[in-house]
Amino acid sequence: MCYPVTCRRHDSSRTNDSFRLFRVDSFFWEAIALFIVIFHLQSSFQPGMKLEVANKGSLDTYWVATIITTCGQLLLLRYCGYGDDRKADFWCDVMTAELHPVGWCAQNNKTLQPPEAIKEKNSDWTEFLIKELTGSRTAPANLLEGPLRGKNTVDLIVVGCILEVRDAFEPNVYWAARVQSNIGGRLCLSYVGLNDPAYDMWMFYLDTRLRPLGWAKENYLSIKPPTGESMKLSSEWTEALDEATAKALKSPLPLEVFKDHADLHTHSYRPGMKLEMVSPKEPFHICPVSVTKVYNEYYFQITVDDLTAEATPTCVVCHADSPGILPVQWCLKNGVGLERPQGFESQDFDWADYLKHTGTEAAPDVCFPNASQSRGFCKDMWLEAVNPLQPSELCVARITQVKGRLLWLRLEGLTKPLPDCIVDVESMNIFPVGWCEANGYPLTHLQKTVCLVNGKYCCSQLFINHRCFSGPYLNKGRIAELPKAVGPGKCAVVLKEILTMLINSAYKPGRVLRELQMVEDPQWNCQEETLKAKYKGKSYRSNMRIVRTADQVSEFCRRVCERLQCCLNLFGPTIVSDKCPENCFSQTKTKYTYYKKRKVGRPSLGENAQDGDMTKPARRRKKRKAIFVQKKRRTSIVGYQATELKQTRTSKTSKNQIFMLTCTPFFLLKDIDGQALLLLTLPTVQECMDLKLGPAIKLCHQIERVKVAFYSQFAN
Repeated sequence: MCYPVTCRRHDSSRTNDSFRLFRVDSFFWEAIALFIVIFHLQSSFQPGMKLEVANKGSLDTYWVATIITTCGQLLLLRYCGYGDDRKADFWCDVMTAELHPVGWCAQNNKTLQPPEAIKEKNSDWTEFLIKELTGSRTAPANLLEGPLRGKNTVDLIVVGCILEVRDAFEPNVYWAARVQSNIGGRLCLSYVGLNDPAYDMWMFYLDTRLRPLGWAKENYLSIKPPTGESMKLSSEWTEALDEATAKALKSPLPLEVFKDHADLHTHSYRPGMKLEMVSPKEPFHICPVSVTKVYNEYYFQITVDDLTAEATPTCVVCHADSPGILPVQWCLKNGVGLERPQGFESQDFDWADYLKHTGTEAAPDVCFPNASQSRGFCKDMWLEAVNPLQPSELCVARITQVKGRLLWLRLEGLTKPLPDCIVDVESMNIFPVGWCEANGYPLTHLQKTVCLVNGKYCCSQLFINHRCFSGPYLNKGRIAELPKAVGPGKCAVVLKEILTMLINSAYKPGRVLRELQMVEDPQWNCQEETLKAKYKGKSYRSNMRIVRTADQVSEFCRRVCERLQCCLNLFGPTIVSDKCPENCFSQTKTKYTYYKKRKVGRPSLGENAQDGDMTKPARRRKKRKAIFVQKKRRTSIVGYQATELKQTRTSKTSKNQIFMLTCTPFFLLKDIDGQALLLLTLPTVQECMDLKLGPAIKLCHQIERVKVAFYSQFAN
């Protein structure tokens, strides 16, 4: 299941506010990787789709191409016939390139002709195309032209669109609903004919209850207004539906919106079967439930067990993959408390006695094929989650425990605290950190708390002073993204937290790990902690002794800063406002490090830096020049020889700039080469590179300078 969310680094590291302590180690980065998979913002164009593209260098002829990858509105294409050969791959902008769905040439009497480079590879291109296109998927025509051109799936759902919503209690009944707002695919819906905001619903666009307008009629299902709502005459409901339908049919919602909806699987439940389920009314505990009705092979009804005489049934319609349904004895096997049914006489609940008492049977394990999948979530990971009692509110949430496929979430910042709520790992009400910010939606933040642990082992806030000199190991830009303060909390935990941040802000995290191992004093009261880092696909870990008592924190921070050759006030209990006592940010890096008698420059791979090493400026410049020359030789990927780069100073500058930009991780991970770089715009940079507005504008400014230099030299 994919959710339309752009994942970014932990949002707390992007804000400059204080935040309460949480765990950031390898589990955190694994969580980010997990969310990238689960919450990826899908483009409407998918790799493998086919389309017809104008041939380069051959006027009025076209050929079929395959989408290799996407980056916002940019597509990386490969002409059919090249097989696995990447050398002719090319980028194009959906908004400006001449792209058409498969079949467009035949309809418009245009010529389909393979590129000259592969023309001789096949004797019968017609037969080749038949084989190539059989079973393939063409790019939707409405996404290649018109107002929907280049839009993502989620962006196709606009305010005022009409969908059909399945009734919450009757799976064969539908009614039309209007989109009031679309927040990153999370839709606020109101029933057509019912204008009371109190009855608005929040659903994710992939919810199986949502269908395109006309779906119920096509499948011979009932169309009835919601029951128990504002009393209206039948004619009034019908009039409202007819009016909304007439307007919606003028600009129908593209069916592409529903392409990612999961197919329902058939179930094996029978009436009377018992199972366990997260309470549908109060999702803070798990309770025994019964299958009370089977509608068809897809849907069945579950009722919460209540043995009191005057109980009002709590029922919910489920399908085979409904979240929160569990086999009998699941709570016992996972060490989780099971809520005793109301009216059950015995204080000790036992399933064997209960089944015998009620004369029922447990649902077999075959009904629960995925009851143990955790999807990689771990305790102490952070995310953003919907408040179950207030669906319009999203809160910062921490995972307090993981059992099978269930997560216990502690919602932070609520005026009235709630018990840990229980959600399924595939719930559509959980989102990665930064989702609210990315979609411009308010988030209920953590409240500042006072640390109440033993004062000897508790430290106050430690400050990260962004303006201080960051030294040769730490990336100044990444340091600027860290929060202003960490803590309060236990000394070892706060220090581990801040050290992990510094490691992940390094040019080469493995090198910083090695340096931190050298920070030690036999007089310190320490405990050993494992620090982890990842760099270029490799994982690093090392054990480090971290001080435990508050009186040693200041000296520990100072020793770490010395080892990392940065300002002694970069982090620690001292907050730096306008002027650092070390006077580090008013000096150049060379002057500062020369005064401190330390080496400057970014450490190279395998380089062993020793305290007190000195490097002459001339030699340092010579070394940098050698590296730069080596990179220039690699610019052959842009398509020019090294000798041609010497023609003019302008040509060298433009191509070197292109190469330097496209060789950053900003671009390598997105497969953005020199040609794609010249197509980037501000919205694309913000969306694909995951940059805030300020850095994105600066990057686009540099890209524009490269464009001017490049086109002025090579356009002709």
